[in-house]
Amino acid sequence: MRRFPLVEVQHTFYEPPADALLTRWRAQVPDDFEFTIKAWQVVTHESNSPTYRRMKQPLPASARGQVGGFRTTPPVLSAWERTLQCARILQASAVLLQCPKSFRPTDDNVARLRDFLSQVERPAGRLLWEPRGEWPTQLLTELCAELDLVHVVDPMQAETVTPEQTYYRLHGTTGSRHVHTDDELRRLRDRLDGRPTPYVMFNNLPRTGDAERFLALLSD
Repeated sequence: MRRFPLVEVQHTFYEPPADALLTRWRAQVPDDFEFTIKAWQVVTHESNSPTYRRMKQPLPASARGQVGGFRTTPPVLSAWERTLQCARILQASAVLLQCPKSFRPTDDNVARLRDFLSQVERPAGRLLWEPRGEWPTQLLTELCAELDLVHVVDPMQAETVTPEQTYYRLHGTTGSRHVHTDDELRRLRDRLDGRPTPYVMFNNLPRTGDAERFLALLSD
């Protein structure tokens, strides 16, 4: 946390930590340090997602088929409230809704997304949305405008429909172990030219080294 001005918290996606730990994280950083967090997977991911293996307490049998996909079921609404609590403790500037590739642009999925976001309390900061599959650009543009969402992409794969609020997440061009080349980082720097306060988050395994190299490139 001493090397970067912000951190995106992944822990809240797999299973939100205790309030005491979140409070300690907030107390250990300067007042101007920034956290963003991922929403709990119970909100976005179906119960058959392999990501649930990371939960210390498995989903109860009653929750099977009742979670993920922005359903407005009690387990999902409870998980969203817990996400908001984490955001409040960390004073997070944004909450990320990361969807699996299986969340496709069907009529049912779009309707559930609209219904969910029209009902729930929104975080104090920005609400980010990362649809991982193929979505029509026009539909993305309409939904982000209608629902006040920031469209999150990996810039090595696609471009955001909300460039005025750029939030990039780089997963690795050839996979999670990919180390971004100097040329890739230079092209990324050039793409950001003129954008107001863009966010660039490295989500590949060598992320710390890539982020440090990118900061050095910006300084040069």
